[in-house]
Parts: sequence; C-alpha cells; structure tokens
Amino acid sequence: MIFNSSEFFLFLPVVFAVYWVLNRWTSSSQGLRLQNLFLLGASYLFYGWWEWRFLALIALSTAVDYVVGLRIAAANERELGANAPSSQRSRGGKAWLWVSVGVNLGLLIYFKYANFFIDSWINAWGSLGVPMHRSSLNVILPVGISFYTFQTLSYSIDIYRRQLKPTRDFISFAAFVSFFPQLVAGPIERASKLLPQIERRRTFDYDEAASGMKLILWGLFKKVVVADVCAVPVDAIYADHGAFDGPTLILGAALFIVQIYGDFSGYSDIAIGTARLFGVQLMTNFRTPFFARSLQDFWTRWHISLSAWFRDYVFTPMGGYRQGRWKGARNSLAVFLIIGLWHGANWTFVIWGGLNGLVVVIPLMLRRKKQRWKEKSAWPSALELGQMLSTFFIVTSIGVFFRSPDVSTAVRYVLGWFDWSGPWRIGEHLSEMMLLWVLVMLTVEWIGWHRCRGWVHEAWGRPWARGVRWGAYGVGIWLVLKGINTPQQFIYFQF
Repeated sequence: MIFNSSEFFLFLPVVFAVYWVLNRWTSSSQGLRLQNLFLLGASYLFYGWWEWRFLALIALSTAVDYVVGLRIAAANERELGANAPSSQRSRGGKAWLWVSVGVNLGLLIYFKYANFFIDSWINAWGSLGVPMHRSSLNVILPVGISFYTFQTLSYSIDIYRRQLKPTRDFISFAAFVSFFPQLVAGPIERASKLLPQIERRRTFDYDEAASGMKLILWGLFKKVVVADVCAVPVDAIYADHGAFDGPTLILGAALFIVQIYGDFSGYSDIAIGTARLFGVQLMTNFRTPFFARSLQDFWTRWHISLSAWFRDYVFTPMGGYRQGRWKGARNSLAVFLIIGLWHGANWTFVIWGGLNGLVVVIPLMLRRKKQRWKEKSAWPSALELGQMLSTFFIVTSIGVFFRSPDVSTAVRYVLGWFDWSGPWRIGEHLSEMMLLWVLVMLTVEWIGWHRCRGWVHEAWGRPWARGVRWGAYGVGIWLVLKGINTPQQFIYFQF
C-alpha cells in the first residue's frame, strides 16, 4: 500500500477511528496492549498489501532482536554488574550481538545483493571466455528491508552499549519495528525515542492531529504535484539521452534532483504527519537541502536519519576524526562508499557514494574549517545564492550516477553536457506550471523552515485569515486529487 493511493485514503481514516476508540481502554496496561496490538495488525496489513509473504521477514527480524535484546542485557548484568564503567562490554553480550548482526545483515545482503553477485560472477567468467548462464533464480527485493533491519539492529547495538534497556513487552516492540507510517522508507527511528512512545499511554491532541494533516497535505503536494510532474521529462530525457543537446541533459539531471527530493521528502512529511495523527513524534528527515551552501552542509540536511545512523554505528566506531585529519577523511570516505552500496547493488551507487565522499573530505584534507552559516536576512545574499547554486550543481552532476542504469550510461550522459551545438530542446520538457510549482515548493520551504525554524505549514498557516488558509488547503487538495489518478511508486521503495 502506498500513501498516494485510494486504498490508503480508505485505510487511514478507518485505522485512525478504531485506534482512538480503543483509547478509552488505555487507562490500564491491558488496554494499552490492546491498542498496540491493533496498531501492529494495521501495520502488518499495510505492509502485506504489497506482498504478504514478506511479512515473515519482518516477524523473523522482530523475534530475533527481541530475544537478542533480552539476552544481551542478561549477559551485561551477569558479567559486568550495575556499577561497571559504561565503556566495558560483556563477552556474552557480544556473542548475542553477532546473532543480531548475522541475521539482519544476512537477510539484507541476500535479498538486496544476491542478483548483483550472481551477475558479477557470470560477467567475470564471461570476460575470461567461459560462458555461464543465469539460472531461474531471481531474488525479489522486499520493500523497506533496508530501513527496518537498520532499525532493529540499532536496538540490539544500543543495548549492548548499555545505552538502552530492553523491553519485555513483545507487542510494543513488534509495533515499534513495523510502525506503518515509517515502515517502508523511514525515517529510520531509534528505539530510545520511538519505543517509549509506543509503550506509554497516548492521548488524542487536536493541535497535533491538525498539524499532522497539514504535513500530509504538504507531503502529497511535493510528491504528486512536483515529483510526479518532474518525472515525465526526467524519464524521457534519461531514456534517450543521446538524442538531446547539452542544456537539455543538464535540465534532465537537475529535474531529477528536484524529483527525488519532492518524492522522498514528501514521503517523510506524510510519514511524520501520519504518525502525529496517532500521537507519535518522528524525527525530521530533511531540512531544506536545496539551501545548503556546501556538500558537507547538504549532507546534514538530506536523509538525516540515515546519515545519523551511519555516523553513530559505523563512522564513530571506526574512529571518526579522533585519530587525525587523514584517518578521519579515510573513515568518512569509507562511510560514503557504504552508503552508496546501501542504496543498491550497482556500481553506479558505489561511484555516487565515492564522489560525494571525495567532495566532502577534500576540504578536510586541505585543512579548511567547517563554515558556520549566519542566517539572519529574509532573503539570500548574492554570495549565499552563488554557494547554493554551486552546491546544487555538484549534487546534480553526481546524481547522474544515481539515476543511470550503469556506469557507461552515466559517463556518456555527463559527456553529453558539453554538446551545445543545438538545436536546444529545453522547451519541449519544461512547462510553466512545472516551474511554478517547483518555485512554490522552494519559496514555502525557504520561509517556513530555513528562516522561521518551523514546519512550513506552521510558518505559513498561522498568520493567514481563516478563509485564506482554508482556500490554500482547498487548492492543495484539488491539485493532489487531480494528479493522483495514476499513483506512482515512491522512488525509495526500491531501496
């Protein structure tokens, strides 16, 4: 089930109504358990609507990490006691942690990279003149596996580090793992933040629910009105890039970055807004990355939950910057390569991650200090605008590898940028309405988040008169309904 579908528009109000009807029994622990059981069932229905057989994977990951969490905590208490320094680790806990790592990463590697390894093996032998043929095996990637495996894995790691105590409520833990708003594309939540919200009594808050509905509408606007509209010229240009001139190819690459931002940040907004309807707060996953003034700044604003996960569970354990500038740069580059590989089993993703890593670490190796941006004026200065545009151009250039099916196609696409002989075909793929809605999105986000430090719907909705505010909501709903006749999958469902 996807957010921009008629099924979800029926699913959400029904689940919302039953969920809060059950709330009258949540004055007792048994009532809260009933509400969480219903939330768990609704989440499994939401995921199983796509492919019910893959529910077994979520159940397996949930059961393994629930047991592992209890075993790690028991080993810590048995071997270390309550007064041991926080830096100490138990041997028994480490053994159980490897069970969690083996199961979660084993499932992820098999389903995400089996086809890649098989094809690479066949191609390697073929290059030596030994023909080999793929069998009938074709592994299907379960939607969301990259997200919920990281979420459950971080639970086990935090318990091993003694930063978190395990829960003994299996229903609450299972609801935490499968919480449907963020199940298939994040944000990747930590148990330390989300699990306590699942375990405690939740009460309906009208203001939070209204805020959630506005976020849902804004997310749908970015997905349906911006991303899906940009997808049409992007697909056409990338499908036959050899037939287009340089300016049109640059346009296609730039529109893809706008598309993937509207698509993915739109999903995150819908997820965060939907969670608010159920009395749950999720972390912010995007902070206006198009207004970043360096690639380092960009990566503090884009897919924040993934960046933070790799920082805490990969980069910092590798040593971070504690061992000097050069080793820190090496660790950072390694993390970017892993992030690229996390996105998919294709060399294009590895190169995309490596290029991002190089651009991020080069200032570090040149001893340039990280700049602290001052954000006081209502509109960007000429210097700020130049920094934003140059950062966007870098992101656009590297993004060609993310969008292209293979490395050779990406290289040819970028080389095509230098063909300005014409005739230019930009006008065929750039409409006034598309530009208008992209401009609306950027303007709203600039004022709403970058300068006002609040969600866009809060910064723009509050000062308006009721009639103007509801008129804006009506236009937004009309635009979404107009463009939702043929719902398109969210891009990050494939990761």
